[in-house]
Amino acid sequence: MNFNKEKIKSSLGFSLIELLVVVAIIGILSAVGIVSYNGYTASAKKKSTLNAMQTIALAQNEYYSNYNKYYIQECDDPTDETSSDIEDDLLGGSNVITEEMGFEICVVQSGNTYTIVGSQGTGDDDFEYQLDHSGEQREYVGGVLQD
Repeated sequence: MNFNKEKIKSSLGFSLIELLVVVAIIGILSAVGIVSYNGYTASAKKKSTLNAMQTIALAQNEYYSNYNKYYIQECDDPTDETSSDIEDDLLGGSNVITEEMGFEICVVQSGNTYTIVGSQGTGDDDFEYQLDHSGEQREYVGGVLQD
């Protein structure tokens, strides 16, 4: 009878090895989940920026109809100020370009037309979208045109 008590007593609970294996599995699953989530949010920010740029392109058509010229900014790189000016002057104060996007946008002259530039970051890992008046999109990473 003592033998049965010892057998029952030893099977109550988990060993340290079993607990470590479970913690390791949970860690691996969470690491995979975090990487997937970060990729998802980055993709959503890029898509949000492209949508904002398309909205700006539509507003450019309306601006051209009203003033017989395109809305152009004097800027080298997009900044928070150029984004705010676009919202105020071209989009009637709407909140299309949000901080959550992580991109700043400006409209530069391109010959007789315009190019909308959306930029995120600086340095080797900067990311930039360009959308011209014809709707052609270009994507640059670290200053290099992507296919």
